[in-house]
Amino acid sequence: MKRQTKSILQELNSFSTKKDIELVIESRALNVITGAINILEMVRENFDEETALDLERRLLNSIRGADPDKFRRGIRKISENKRSGTRLSLLDDK
Repeated sequence: MKRQTKSILQELNSFSTKKDIELVIESRALNVITGAINILEMVRENFDEETALDLERRLLNSIRGADPDKFRRGIRKISENKRSGTRLSLLDDK
């Protein structure tokens, strides 16, 4: 009788489906939270206080509302203002 072998990907997939879902969620959440903290630190280091607070608010609202465009609009507005040399006012984009 011919022995059937599984590919490495099949083995990994079967292993991951056996994991406890709570552990998977916890691990992914910790990765996302750590990433968000790193982003907030970068924002605070690279922007003035008013801009950093607005971007922080946009990031949290993007997550809460499941709409990444809220944060993207803030970043684009900063880029546009840098190119045009105007004073940043993210409050106009609300």
